[in-house]
Amino acid sequence: MIETARLSLRPWTPADRPAFEALVNTPAMMARLGGLKAPADIDAMFARRLEDQVRYGFCYWATMLRETGELIGSCGLRIASNYGPEAPVAGMPEIGWRIAEAHWGKGYAREAAAASIAWGWAHLDAPAIGAWTTIANDRSWGLMERLGMRRRPDLDFHLRAHAPDDPVGAMIVYILERPA
Repeated sequence: MIETARLSLRPWTPADRPAFEALVNTPAMMARLGGLKAPADIDAMFARRLEDQVRYGFCYWATMLRETGELIGSCGLRIASNYGPEAPVAGMPEIGWRIAEAHWGKGYAREAAAASIAWGWAHLDAPAIGAWTTIANDRSWGLMERLGMRRRPDLDFHLRAHAPDDPVGAMIVYILERPA
């Protein structure tokens, strides 16, 4: 669906579910995101990708190395629809990525995210694309800054599934406005 110099992004298929869990539910990947998740939580996360693709025509896509076809993670866009209508980001296109730790530091997340953002500007009528994470996830918000996103504390919110004092539920928001 999307190809870059080194990567290919495509919709997930139900057969990808085991590989998805192996990529995203590792101690290193989940260290700043609340720790390892139960299989039911991974099922729900994976189901959202499949549902988003059907509902919107896009999702956080499967991300693969073009040269080998190896699945290395997930990156793409989705509509922020599961945070509750009170979240200031509700309905906003959200860029997200998770690249397996064996591939960290190679620029794959930035390459996939830049391609996904370009796809968003070409296919979506949205004034901005957002991204959010925990304050502890400095690798993620660092990439947001390298992508040209701007911190928007006025849009920060707390995930409903987390206690008000749980730092894993406290989302910091970055925005990239549509280029002129």
